[in-house]
Amino acid sequence: MLLNRRSTLAFALAGLAAPSLVRAQGAAGWRPSRPIRLVVPFAPGGSNDIVGRIIAEPAGQILGQPIVIENRAGAGSVIGSEAVARAPADGHTLLINSAHATVPAIVARMPYNAVTDFEGVAVAGFSPHSLVVNARVEARTAQELVALLRANPGRYNFASAGIGSGVHLAGLVFMNRMNVQAEMVHYRGGGPGVAALVSGEAQFGTPTMASSIGQVRGGALRALAVLSEERSPALPDVPSAPQAGIPGVIHEEFFPITAPKGTPPEAIAALGAAFRQAIQQSAARLNEMAGVAPRAGYETNAQVMALVREGVENYTRILRAAGVQPE
Repeated sequence: MLLNRRSTLAFALAGLAAPSLVRAQGAAGWRPSRPIRLVVPFAPGGSNDIVGRIIAEPAGQILGQPIVIENRAGAGSVIGSEAVARAPADGHTLLINSAHATVPAIVARMPYNAVTDFEGVAVAGFSPHSLVVNARVEARTAQELVALLRANPGRYNFASAGIGSGVHLAGLVFMNRMNVQAEMVHYRGGGPGVAALVSGEAQFGTPTMASSIGQVRGGALRALAVLSEERSPALPDVPSAPQAGIPGVIHEEFFPITAPKGTPPEAIAALGAAFRQAIQQSAARLNEMAGVAPRAGYETNAQVMALVREGVENYTRILRAAGVQPE
């Protein structure tokens, strides 16, 4: 469930009080000695790329070194994530990956452990996925789309952001729960997947709000539902999944920022403080541009990695209950 108004206000007020304290803590502790790489394991234009770029600049200003986005797409985020897991644990290589907890639930042979090979830095926020169609598709409601897919099994293409991505998982849950069939087409990230939806190469999908909100607002895509229990403030006119008649199709992504296992605690503390301040400063932009809402409660390495661990367990349980086995 997205952050309620009271929690959002409290988080924002905390951010107003924190900057001087964060700068003081950062100045007294670890500082980066060169630019920091923030690896986005997807192609440009997707949700991780958008969120990462929003927060990288202010975080870099706080730390005194630029944070450079590096897109390393492939294998549903596995290639970029493995590169970070194998990078020197010196605080100068980080990962932002909303698929970090979904990939282990759907990829059979992982070259790294999503929990034990990483340290938690921060969580950039939470955002629901949405059910969308190309504007030329006849369906104007989720129920009409279900009827169209049932009448034409395998005829329509579903745009996935890659094997193991949150988009892939949400699509599998939708098709399984609604008992429909479609061709699952895997792209190299959310940006290329949304581009395929806009062009008509794919007819429907469950993209992140960050990668699709501009196209929905512009009319190139039609949003039929937000895959959450409640409507999203970013798309207030779009019904929630229960309101749209697909109550079992709920999927929310979160954006953990992690570092290689063994990164010194003082580096994790300084990086975490800087990113939390950057997230607080960017809360309005994150919501407007990406439909992402920050939440308090992820201030330590242990809290961030507990969220990842719970995500792996939850997604594995959901997929197995839906009859989906690792590929």
